[in-house]
Amino acid sequence: MKKKILISSFDLAIGGVERSLVGLLNQLDYSKYDVDIMLFKHEGEFLDLLPSSPKLLNEVPQYATFRKSIGEIVRDGYYQIGLSRLAARSFSSFYGRMKNIPEPGYLTIQYGWEMTCKFLPELSQEYDVAIGFLWPHHFIGQKVKAKKRIGWIHTDYSNITLNPRIEINMWRKLDHIVAVSEECMDQFLGLYPAFDEKTEVIENILSPAFIHEQAKIESPKEVNPATEKTIIVTVGRLSHAKGLDYAIHACVDLINRGYLIEWYVIGYGQLESELILLIEELQLEKHFFLLGKKVNPYPYIQVCDIYVQPSRYEGKAVTVREAQILGKPVVITDYPTAKSQAKDGVDALIAPLNAQGIAEKIKCLIDNKTLRDQLIENTKSKNYGNEDEIEKLYKLIES
Repeated sequence: MKKKILISSFDLAIGGVERSLVGLLNQLDYSKYDVDIMLFKHEGEFLDLLPSSPKLLNEVPQYATFRKSIGEIVRDGYYQIGLSRLAARSFSSFYGRMKNIPEPGYLTIQYGWEMTCKFLPELSQEYDVAIGFLWPHHFIGQKVKAKKRIGWIHTDYSNITLNPRIEINMWRKLDHIVAVSEECMDQFLGLYPAFDEKTEVIENILSPAFIHEQAKIESPKEVNPATEKTIIVTVGRLSHAKGLDYAIHACVDLINRGYLIEWYVIGYGQLESELILLIEELQLEKHFFLLGKKVNPYPYIQVCDIYVQPSRYEGKAVTVREAQILGKPVVITDYPTAKSQAKDGVDALIAPLNAQGIAEKIKCLIDNKTLRDQLIENTKSKNYGNEDEIEKLYKLIES
């Protein structure tokens, strides 16, 4: 008899985690497993990429509130959830000030789940395995009847601050913890060493054949590669973590040195207005472009001269690996998990984590064609495919 598996996440909006989930779902052996997908909100540009074999469960209104404002929640009649979210915002803000945390967003999410959970319904179906693909994992830990629970870590724990009591209590309810890179796991265990025996690495599953196929589908209308300008591309959410303010200042640095640059950013997020103002303030309207959401970013990566990931922190940036698969010279910042992405000088250049460092590494690639060609050759000769990572998940399911 097939094992019954539940995989949960928030939605399928454009993002690295969501692309990783689609990659996982396309690799699962559905002759062995009966898979249900629980998306808290049935929205997102990647919904059409879901394979047909797993069953998408009906949306549950109470869980859809996690993608709504408090005002919308109250208008929909879920007063207890709305009040709990309001209390969570207040508690996380107080805790953030007390701990001097500049970006309390993760705290707000953590308190939101902790304080709302008792008002959320349980699933009636019982599963052999429940998998939470996106933190936090209160849902699979408290609202799903399952013989085994597995929770994913996609972020660098050294760069986020959480309430450790809540976090430990959440992870204790799970049987296995999966990190997307060795460095990601090490940062997590540095804070929570008690979970060492049940934590392991399963990398994001990527298919080079799929990426190359998608890169050929269309030609980006916004980009003209047939110019003397250096085309730079970055893919990522417009958030503090992704370091796009560093990218904008690096672009100014390069322009002031006389380099002809067009820098395109694929992504969306809460910092869009702030970044637009910075671009205008630095008069970069003809050099730095925010292109917004793109379901298929690969044609943009395909036409660029250099791919840059200016992040402050990452668990493991899927987009960096995708750029390497497409044979692009890559510049990444020296965030704590950067060494899991590339070997400096071999298949990427790792820059100091600031605008000047990013600009200097880009300058190095523009000026040094031999180095640029060597990085391209090295990435093209390396097999970045890791479809066999799915075997590690099978072992956890069957253990």
